[in-house]
Amino acid sequence: MTVTLPPAASAFCERFDVNVPIVNAPMANVAGGALASAVASAGALGLIGGGYGDADWIRAQLGQAAGHDVGVGLITWRLAQQPDLLTRLISDGVRTFFLSFDNPSPYASTILRSGGRLICQVHSVAEATRAIDAGADAIVAQGNEAGGHGCDNESVTELVPAVVDAVAPVPVLAAGGITTGQDLAAVWAGGAAGAVLGTRLYATHEALDVDAAKRRLVQASNGATVRTSVFDLMRGPDWPGDYNGRALRNATTEEWHSRLDELDAAVVGERDRYDVAALAGDVSKRVVWAGAGVGRVERIQPAADVVREVFDEALRH
Repeated sequence: MTVTLPPAASAFCERFDVNVPIVNAPMANVAGGALASAVASAGALGLIGGGYGDADWIRAQLGQAAGHDVGVGLITWRLAQQPDLLTRLISDGVRTFFLSFDNPSPYASTILRSGGRLICQVHSVAEATRAIDAGADAIVAQGNEAGGHGCDNESVTELVPAVVDAVAPVPVLAAGGITTGQDLAAVWAGGAAGAVLGTRLYATHEALDVDAAKRRLVQASNGATVRTSVFDLMRGPDWPGDYNGRALRNATTEEWHSRLDELDAAVVGERDRYDVAALAGDVSKRVVWAGAGVGRVERIQPAADVVREVFDEALRH
């Protein structure tokens, strides 16, 4: 069957050697080699969540994804503390990098000179134009609905068209609350080339977290998330600027979300309590990052099935 994609989607697929304009969010401690390779097997772009930059862990996950051309997502402000990480990953054969949460310019030339491809996640038009000046091959416009780290910026429906207009013809992917094919079709209509899926792919067999976390995602309603700094205070490290994270509400957010100053004063003892819960996999207390579209996640599936289902549904709209 011949598939006709929107022009922007076709441009993204051609640049990144994929058939499906979907990318898995590079979720730290969730998106490992198994998830990235499963996404790639369905024709989309698979990414390993490099998080704070544990090079040995990333290398092990790349080994698990052997046979698939997967990329790595990195927290940009953390790279300043690990000046050799990019060159190590490039020497390991990584060609696609997804940079988030700070200015990509100091790192872009290293990636591009190696023949690599650069995706930059942004939260405003100003960040998008800065990323284009740095040489980004694609932009991810992350709205405030997104799970995990982000900021209190515009919604994805407001941000995506503005970023598309600002950076054309560079392809723009939408991120934030996108869980279904109908969601993908909607962002196509707003000019996006495709979408980044986080929460929907968290609830998959290949995601690295415990089954209890995935079950909580399936059981959650759309109003079950909160954007908060509680978990960064509990876990560390300190995040810069206005970044916080969207997660499922639980006993920890109920106790501390409206009492951040008190938590900051008592953080040493509370971190000890939190660490005990995290080690036990107690998702009633530890973080489960989730986007605002979590209520549309209905079951735990193989990741490749999620990609195909979302894509096929979008084509029917």
